[in-house]
Amino acid sequence: MIYTLKNDILVEESIDNISQNGERSFICKITFAQLSQYAEKLSINEKILFECLNGKTSKFESYEGFDYISIKIPNVKDVLKPSKKVCIFFTKSILVFIGDNFHIIDDIISRAKSGEVKFTSLSKILYYFFDKLTFEDTAWIEKIEYEIAELEEGLITSKKDNYLNKIIILRKKLLKLKRYYERLINIAESIEENDNGLIEKKIIKYFRMFTNRTNRLYQGVNNLRDYVTQVREAYQAQVDINQNNLMKLFTVVTTIFLPLTLIVGWYGMNFNMPEYSWSYSYPVVIFVSICIVVLCILWFKKNKWF
Repeated sequence: MIYTLKNDILVEESIDNISQNGERSFICKITFAQLSQYAEKLSINEKILFECLNGKTSKFESYEGFDYISIKIPNVKDVLKPSKKVCIFFTKSILVFIGDNFHIIDDIISRAKSGEVKFTSLSKILYYFFDKLTFEDTAWIEKIEYEIAELEEGLITSKKDNYLNKIIILRKKLLKLKRYYERLINIAESIEENDNGLIEKKIIKYFRMFTNRTNRLYQGVNNLRDYVTQVREAYQAQVDINQNNLMKLFTVVTTIFLPLTLIVGWYGMNFNMPEYSWSYSYPVVIFVSICIVVLCILWFKKNKWF
């Protein structure tokens, strides 16, 4: 889809009318499958074409006359889903979004076509794209914080649940978000530098606001990672306490039956003991054994050892 910016509104245009003379501003959205077909017409050189189709990481590259941005954008609603890759090719007169089924680009074009949002320049559209990337992220990060708080509450109330699995999932989510915001900050700061002067000076301040917001999101994610670490340590402490209680119970049981083991060993010796001939010896041994067990239990309960 090719559009030209006329009177702050996007109007559909033919790709044959695209020119690099700077008199008109064009915005274009194409898929990766269409990129090879339109690359020459959009003045995308072979190096950038290769980067778009084969690049694996997010990056910003500034050249004489154009900027190239590649970014992998996770679904903040479900962070563990695969990220979507979007590439941006930006000159004085052309802004090209390259991506597959990315709703933010469709929303920008739809709003600009209807006149709902006024765009005075391509750099303003570029800023609006980055602004929309993080517009609702705070709410979703708060939701992750709520999940961690629920997990912590479950540990306190001793609810039976798969805590370890949940902690691992939360750590994966936060690690992915951390890397995403790190790259986003690097890209935003590089845009602010504006080495080739493509971004208007009045738009630079908007990118500074975006950088500050992304920094806050990054710090928030780091704080949540610390929070998850604390919950994991609390979970490990709870597991250790349960293991200690179990070992304590085994120790008490072993201690109670240790005197009985001594009696068994004593009368298991192959000697002719005098009490063997006494008719009450067997009941007496049983009575003594029971008394030993009862006295040990009373002693342990008195000292609150179990």
